[in-house]
Amino acid sequence: ERVILTRAVESNIDFLCRIESDKDLWIYEESVKDNDDKLREQFRKQINGNTCHNFIVTIKEDNLKHPSGFVSVWQYTDWRKSWEVGYSILPQYQNKGYGVESLKLLIGFAFKELKAHKVVGMCNIMNVASAKMMTKCGMRLEGVFREELDWHGKWTDQQFYSILESEFIEV
Repeated sequence: ERVILTRAVESNIDFLCRIESDKDLWIYEESVKDNDDKLREQFRKQINGNTCHNFIVTIKEDNLKHPSGFVSVWQYTDWRKSWEVGYSILPQYQNKGYGVESLKLLIGFAFKELKAHKVVGMCNIMNVASAKMMTKCGMRLEGVFREELDWHGKWTDQQFYSILESEFIEV
């Protein structure tokens, strides 16, 4: 393992808000949240709750000095034991495998700690890197939601990926 996931705490809120509101990192999303008090409160609730788990990604080589991104898992469907994943790795750390390692650790957390039956993830069909990342982590394309996203004024498809507990192989 080259990355460490550390549960986000109150002192990470500024970092989380900066990443979550960075339009350059979320180019495939329909909209990007503003870095404001509402977003800070959202992260505060998540940190103190149990239906969303945010983790700061750091790299061992860097002696864990600088966050390289964050990954999250939140309840998708409670009664079905389904959890959804999301992630953002800073540009200088992309295309080096850190995102895949982080996502694998997050999926392991969902199955081992949260007792998930299924973990899902979604991405804009144009977001090839995200689709590859989920595939490398053992997730399978289950389907495409046609014209699901209003992206830059054009209806765009969204891909739906998943992995079942029975398919999960700890690396």
